[in-house]
Amino acid sequence: MKKNIVFLVALLFIACSKNTEDTVEFTILSINDVYEIDALEGGKSGGLARVETLHKQLLSENPNTILVHGADFLNPSLLGTMKDENGERFRGKQMIDVMNAMNFDLVAFGNHEFDLDYKDFQKRLNESTFQWISTNNRLVGGDNLVPLFVEKNGNRTDIPKTVTFEFKNASGNKINVGFISATIDSNPTDYIDYGDKYEDAINAYKVLEPKTDVVLALTHLALHQDKLLSKSLPEIPLIIGGHEHTNMLVPVGDALISKADANAKTAYVHRISVDIKTDEIKIDSELVSIDETIERDKEVEHLVQQWNVQLDKKLREILSDPYEVIYTAETPLDGRDTPIRSTQTNLGVLIAESMSEAFDNDVDCAIINGGSIRIDDELHGAITGVDIFRVLPFGGGINKVDMTGALLEKVLNYGRLKAGTGAYLQLFNATYNKESKKWGIAGKPIESNKTYKVALTDYLLLGFDIPFLKNDNPELLKVYNFSQDHLSSDIRKVVINYLKN
Repeated sequence: MKKNIVFLVALLFIACSKNTEDTVEFTILSINDVYEIDALEGGKSGGLARVETLHKQLLSENPNTILVHGADFLNPSLLGTMKDENGERFRGKQMIDVMNAMNFDLVAFGNHEFDLDYKDFQKRLNESTFQWISTNNRLVGGDNLVPLFVEKNGNRTDIPKTVTFEFKNASGNKINVGFISATIDSNPTDYIDYGDKYEDAINAYKVLEPKTDVVLALTHLALHQDKLLSKSLPEIPLIIGGHEHTNMLVPVGDALISKADANAKTAYVHRISVDIKTDEIKIDSELVSIDETIERDKEVEHLVQQWNVQLDKKLREILSDPYEVIYTAETPLDGRDTPIRSTQTNLGVLIAESMSEAFDNDVDCAIINGGSIRIDDELHGAITGVDIFRVLPFGGGINKVDMTGALLEKVLNYGRLKAGTGAYLQLFNATYNKESKKWGIAGKPIESNKTYKVALTDYLLLGFDIPFLKNDNPELLKVYNFSQDHLSSDIRKVVINYLKN
């Protein structure tokens, strides 16, 4: 019996040795579009401490494991809007701090990284200890375009267009796995040139291909752009992406495009094997739910809680219990950037309706600009006061005003024509008739000479998004004054009160 066992073990050892000699296996753990370091939905979903636990488990299974991020994390976030002891907003500093502790291996750039002004953007790069990749993004330096860089102790290191990892098996046989990247050009800024994402990616692939066994892509593109990239470079077997906030595994020819859910509600685990002799590549992709079944890594969780102490202190200046569940959303409330800035979403309408409720519905309509809604995510399940602060991190009050119908129609048309920007308006009780091309309030056409009561935000009344909507506009007939302790003094309180009731 003992000999048989040894013999079977020996046979297994021989088989495994042969397999190990011929193939090299590696694992990629990927997340994307993560704006919050802690768990959401009352602690039930997400959390970077849980991702780190999975990371360490995968490393113990296979040392050839890398952790990658498909971008969008420096902004937006509630913590990012908070100020330190010097009065400077954190602007993603908390994300860099936690991601450094997690030892990310490769991180791409997304459109939300460029929400920051250049000073804060460069600070975050300099604070990072992980490897960035930037295939098509360049810094605008006067008349020249220069590579993005990380500066430490006065020394600058350019962020590369391509990155290569070396993996080896138990026999010492090695493979080189190269990465290219591509970033969507949806956020114009004066310090970034987006280049040509397709041409730059193709050129980067041509450079990498002769020097590597496999080339993969870590991108932040819309799905149709990822598909076009895949068709342009069919030799790339896997594109690990971001930008969309819902998980997907999309085949394109013989290749795959993968994206996890936003805020680390899920993560993708790609187990990849490469046959050195035949060049055959096998990819096993698994979507893993990041939830309460996964313990939180103690080191990362300690760091997260240190940041939460600062957040909690700020929140309790406004709410007595920021973590109380105030509403359960069975249908996701859509606050994603693209919809909120181009169409009426249930979250946008809910916020506008709560503004009307704050004045006991003694208004004809309510208006908020889509750009004030900063969560770029969907809310579902248990919703807390913290979630509403995430939705509206900059706060501010709301106003009740009287204006002429002519001005109201002008405001509504301005917002309609600004679809795709932050000036697009989310509305309550105002609708546009595409056939007549007329606006209506409560189903009735707006009358130019009639006076309408309107609820709108402080931000809009300052003329930031709609330049003619200011206190000195003669068609703005009255601005009602309320005391500082009135509910309308903080739009977040307004929404929280509405959801509670």
